[in-house]
Amino acid sequence: MLPKFSRLSKIIGEDAVLSLSNKTVLVLGCGGVGGYVCEALVRSNIGRLIIVDYDLVDESNINRQIIALDSTIGLKKVDVLEKRLKDINENCEVIKVDKFIDEKNLEELFQYKLDYFVDACDTVKTKKCIIDNCLEKRIKFISCMGTGNKLDPTKLAIVDIRKTVNDPLARIIRKYVKDKKINSKVMVLSSTEVPIKTGDSIPGSSMFVPASAGLIIAGYIVRDLINKDSLH
Repeated sequence: MLPKFSRLSKIIGEDAVLSLSNKTVLVLGCGGVGGYVCEALVRSNIGRLIIVDYDLVDESNINRQIIALDSTIGLKKVDVLEKRLKDINENCEVIKVDKFIDEKNLEELFQYKLDYFVDACDTVKTKKCIIDNCLEKRIKFISCMGTGNKLDPTKLAIVDIRKTVNDPLARIIRKYVKDKKINSKVMVLSSTEVPIKTGDSIPGSSMFVPASAGLIIAGYIVRDLINKDSLH
């Protein structure tokens, strides 16, 4: 057992830690939520991470994104994140997809054999398409709902989309699931906090809500992959 994972092995066992090195997780969106998903997964010995993003690090990202530093402004998010992940665990295989993903090219992401698909993107149409594809292909997934204009990380939880409240994005996805008569569970990360009104079309953000969302998602995935308790 590598010393860097010895503390984790104390609570889940060496076999479970080693099993995680054979798992592949794709994270679409490497910003406030997705960056922390990747951070936690690589520190949990996930063996392969596919990171997908087309954006550059912007100064406005510094208040909430783990890859955003003065020194990384203007750099490609996937490049910055890859460097960080490899510095944490050089044995983790990191595959970068430096491409804007929408419903037209989403299928490209399913060329990989995935154990989990994390949707941390901002586009509603893409989120709907991810749900359809993952259910059809029987790939486990978690879709992150809105973390903007929220301030209380204790209101976050992973629930079936039908149990979401006070989340404008989740309301749209909930209606989509209902209209399509999807009977399967659609697990999402959502907050019950009432969004703070800012009067601006660009949502406000804090450090702790998206970061907590990412850590909760990663924790859920790890527990599910090692069959720790019953999550579904």
